[in-house]
This record gives sequence, C-alpha cells and structure tokens, in this order.
Amino acid sequence: MVSLWHSPFSEEPRLMAVANAASFYLSSSSSSSPSSSSSYFCTNFSSRVPSRFLFSCLNARVRTPTVRAVVTTTTAPTPAPEVSSSPIVLVDKADADKSNRLKTNYLEKVVPILKEEFGYKNIHQVPKIEKIVVNCGIGDAHQNSKGLEASMKDLSLITGQKPVKTTAKKSIASFKVREGTTVGIAVTLRRNVMYSFLDRLINLALPRTRDFQGLNPNSFDGHGNYSLGLPDKSVFPEMMFEAVGKSRGMDVCITTSANTDKEAQRLLALLGMPFKEGGQDPTVVVRKKKKKGQYLDSTKGKKA
Repeated sequence: MVSLWHSPFSEEPRLMAVANAASFYLSSSSSSSPSSSSSYFCTNFSSRVPSRFLFSCLNARVRTPTVRAVVTTTTAPTPAPEVSSSPIVLVDKADADKSNRLKTNYLEKVVPILKEEFGYKNIHQVPKIEKIVVNCGIGDAHQNSKGLEASMKDLSLITGQKPVKTTAKKSIASFKVREGTTVGIAVTLRRNVMYSFLDRLINLALPRTRDFQGLNPNSFDGHGNYSLGLPDKSVFPEMMFEAVGKSRGMDVCITTSANTDKEAQRLLALLGMPFKEGGQDPTVVVRKKKKKGQYLDSTKGKKA
C-alpha cells in the first residue's frame, strides 16, 4: 500500500487500494464493534495513510450495506422472420405438389386401388400418365400470319405452355398445301402442367361441351393410349368470348404406361374421366371376318 500511496499515478487507484485494504481488514477482524476496528486500523497505518481518510472509508464501509451483484443469464431474443417486401409468395416444393389435387389424388387413392385390383407387386408397375399431346389444326390460317399468332396465343392460354408449329410432310395440291407449310400447332405436357390441364379438361371443359354424353371407351389404340377430340376450344375458361373468332377444335392424346387398354381405362376412370356406360370391353378386338369370293375361276378348285 505504501508504494501505491506514493506512486505518481492518479488519485483514483490510490483510493481504490485503500478501500480494498479496509474492507479486507474488516472481513478478517474478529471484533464486532466498528469503532474498535477503525481505531486499530488507523493506529497501525497512521504513519502511512491519513487518519481522516481511513475513518471516512471505514465508516462508509460499516454503514453501507453490502450489495451483492446477481448475475442473471438471459437468452438472446429469437430474431423475427424476415418479411419480404416482394408480393411473390414462395411456396415449398412439398406444398406445391399437394396443391395439385389431381396428382395428389393419384398418389394417395388411385395407386393403392390399382395395386390391389391388378395385383401389382411393385409400385412402379402401377400405370401412370406419361404425357399429354394437344394438337390444333389451323386450317386456312397458315395463309394469314395474324390467324396463326391468334391460334398460338389461344393454345398457350389453355395449356400454359408455348406451342410449336407442325409442318406438312408432303405437298397436296387439292388442299393447297406445300411441303414445309405450317398446318397446325402442338403442345406436349408433362408433370405438374400435365395434371393441371387434365384436371381442367375433366372438370371444366368436358361438362361445358354441347350435347356431351360421355367419352367413347373404345378410343384406345391397343397400347394403353387414349385420344379424344373437342369440337370447340372455347369450352375452356381461359378463352374469353370476345376473343374467340372462328371456332376451331383440338385433339388430345393421353399417353399412359399401361400395358393393356383395360388398365389404362381403369386408370383414367379413377381419375374422373367420364366414359360412356355400356361400352365394349376395350381389351376385346372385334374384327370382321373376311368373306370368300363369290366368283371363282372355273379352272380353280377343280381336281385334276
């Protein structure tokens, strides 16, 4: 303490050193009276530290209650989620798959039914829809650029995908068509866009078709693929009545992974495709028996 008191430093560290020494003496002293402790401390250190300062420090130490610091551990507040200023709402991929109700219905309901009915051992054997091809002929619109652009715009609104142009493979003079001329437009749909189009086709477009009595169950090609035609594309809600010019139809070809037409028909029926009742079994191929020639050569069929 003597070295600290006579040190050339500022007055603050000297005061802190004296206060610490006084508090240490009080804590180690066995005497309970503050007056005896202060007097004994001053007599021992009277030659080193001024007595008035020691009395003031000791009295303040004795009279002032001991304040113990309580350390509390506080957890850092959880930061609030950032709110994007953009109006676009980002959707998780899993939630996006659930938003497509036709695909969700296929995975959760149709697959178990088909697996039980046909006895599939592997889930990958269950037939599914691979793609949908939408074809639209433009007729005489190939001679008019505006008509071709309008047809492409209409098909892109219906399918949600930009169509491609289909050209003629050979020249036909009676139809005034040359080789390489644009004769139609087509779109190939897959995955979520395919399920979205099929959902709108089944639940919106087909019921709005005039004199609709159901789809023909015999329109399968023998390999599990189904084709249908719509007389007017204005049955889709994306087409505005004012924007519809000349009414044009469209062809829809649904390609499935089914091995037989029976499996494909069952798949589409479970998805909600409205087939006619009383149709023939698509697995039965009806072929007409060839008739024998009524007029035979007189030289044939005779024994020599």
